[in-house]
Amino acid sequence: MDVASPAVPNPLDAKLAGPLGARTAAALAKGLGLDTVGDLLSHYPRRYARRGELTALTELPIDENVTIVAEVLEVRNRPMRAKRGSIVEVTISDGKGLLTLTFFNQAWRANELKPGVRGIFAGKVGDYRGSKQLAHPDYELFEAEADPATAKAWAELPIPIYPATSTVASWQVQKAIGVVLDALPPLDDPVPDAVRHARKLLPFSKALELVHRPTVDSDWGAARKALRFQEAFVLQAALLQQRQRLRETAATAREAGRLLEGFDAALPFTLTGDQVFVGGEISADLAAAVPMNRLVQGEVGSGKTLVALRAMLAVAESGGQSALLAPTEVLAHQHLRSIVRTLGPDLSARLRPTLLTGQLPVAERRKALLAAVSGSASIVVGTHALLGDRVEFYDLGLVVVDEQHRFGVEQREALRLKGAQPPHVLVLTATPIPRTVAMTVFGDLDISSIAELPAGRSPIESFVVPLAEHPGWVGRVWERVSEELAKGHQAFVVCPAIDATQIEPVEISSAKEVSTSPTSANVTEVLASLQSNPVLAGKRIEPLHGRMPSEEKDAVMQRFARGEIDVLVATTVIEVGVDVPNASTMVVLDADRFGVSQLHQLRGRVGRGGVPGLCLFVTAAEEGTLARERVEAVASTLDGFELANKDLELRQEGDVLGSVQSGGRSSLRLVRVAKDGDLIAEARELAAGVLVDDPTLANHPALREALARRLDEESEAFLAKN
Repeated sequence: MDVASPAVPNPLDAKLAGPLGARTAAALAKGLGLDTVGDLLSHYPRRYARRGELTALTELPIDENVTIVAEVLEVRNRPMRAKRGSIVEVTISDGKGLLTLTFFNQAWRANELKPGVRGIFAGKVGDYRGSKQLAHPDYELFEAEADPATAKAWAELPIPIYPATSTVASWQVQKAIGVVLDALPPLDDPVPDAVRHARKLLPFSKALELVHRPTVDSDWGAARKALRFQEAFVLQAALLQQRQRLRETAATAREAGRLLEGFDAALPFTLTGDQVFVGGEISADLAAAVPMNRLVQGEVGSGKTLVALRAMLAVAESGGQSALLAPTEVLAHQHLRSIVRTLGPDLSARLRPTLLTGQLPVAERRKALLAAVSGSASIVVGTHALLGDRVEFYDLGLVVVDEQHRFGVEQREALRLKGAQPPHVLVLTATPIPRTVAMTVFGDLDISSIAELPAGRSPIESFVVPLAEHPGWVGRVWERVSEELAKGHQAFVVCPAIDATQIEPVEISSAKEVSTSPTSANVTEVLASLQSNPVLAGKRIEPLHGRMPSEEKDAVMQRFARGEIDVLVATTVIEVGVDVPNASTMVVLDADRFGVSQLHQLRGRVGRGGVPGLCLFVTAAEEGTLARERVEAVASTLDGFELANKDLELRQEGDVLGSVQSGGRSSLRLVRVAKDGDLIAEARELAAGVLVDDPTLANHPALREALARRLDEESEAFLAKN
């Protein structure tokens, strides 16, 4: 269905320069990324303080911007010793701790900041001779009231404290929002009246007013309840509508035939029950005249790629092509080799699996582009290069996206649009997804799970090496690696950094989870250390990381796979897909710097053959910290589905979805998948009912417009990133 543009511009889409002026609008855009009225009004307070509240000063973090509520105790104005001028030093307190405010050559501050006054102070916490201070902080003082009743109400009035920066303070955000709210006309509510009344929710306009300007705590509580439900409801409606639209389009039905029958008959092993069941679901989807849109989640090594390859053979039966999108060059090369090996020489010659990446030489790239557009290549494997404008297909029938957590919805959609008719889409992930996350991120997809591992997979033993309590145990780590090498096996050693200056991205969901360990193991230093370690004398130890040229990375991985390298010291470039059956040992240094799913993925690189696996998580994180809990959770179980739920529990308010999933400015503001599962499920059920009764949303124009705005935000975010 086409969403018509509203006849009257929505006030939420207005640029901030109108009500606030160009200067303030520019500051909000630069400092906080807020461009429109809607952006500003959805920049919700992170907490609420009171004028009578004294905020703790004893735990202020050094070098971080803070907003605090405190009382002035003492003011001193003294001359500077080394040069002309004066310093105003103001001591503020919360009754427990003290903090100094420092102003240079601004003697007039002493007339404002008198002992006994209270206010909000904001700035970056610094350290001067062992004492914490704010230099030239911004502040706003509270006015005293004569009438006791008025003063009491004024003292108890909640003060919204907003996410802020060094250039835009919390109260500056508050003042800007006040100006916008005063000029804002009534807003239509995206949540239908019947749904809102049944849940006893505030109307949209009232909720915005009270979340930003509450008079009592119950105001902002009711406002956040209404806005949280609206956020979940609009998101679920958008996902369901996207799913509905896709099913209204026509796709070419792809029936399996002799290609798949011959392939299955030649397999040297038996498919697992889960592979057979999920394969049946995919076959039914492919044979339908509407596009498949399915996510297959499965444990590391459960055989998801084989399931995808069988789907590709079903598509090739009718002359269709399949495109496999991989997140890294290393994995794309390995996928190609694995597909060729699994198909065998006859099928490979017939289907011509072809590689297309950004690092291909010009001549090879031209050949690959020609093979894709002519249809001579039935299977094209590539990285983000597949999304390029010059890449065309003769008859794209299936899109396979490997390791979905590395890609956004936009990339999936960009590849899907390369088909003359919408191709079938199969998404793979080895990161098991809790139900609430699946509903929130992948609500437009059908979901299949492969939990059963193929026969022959060896068990993996996992241990935490706690250097905080036992710093000497690191020596035993390398002795244990040496013992495995003596058996003829190989080992991975993973570091979070390439060298002392450059760190490759790791999957930490929020800053509060990161270990405070001052060291960060890096490939350069660890490589040199291991090469000079007598315990590993004579062993072939080499590096692998993201700064190496693509050809060099692939050559190193092939040599490791052939057994020509004993120990590979790498970054997370080996996290997904790398398959070396002889590798028995995985050592993860500074394991607390990685996320739960990333540690689980790394561990899955060993124990892939008949060799039992050993994984050592080395960490300096102290016992009882969230970082240490995360590492211990992974070591305690091999069940990825259990870990996914544990990860969700540990992250709590963290951004579980990750930036690539969130669509930039359209990311969730109030809904938290870690604790709002019931709300998300209820919102989905209610949104589905609305869409069943009114598929075009003709009777719900405000909801239709909200969905259109969300699509626009995601499109803008995609264009900005590409």
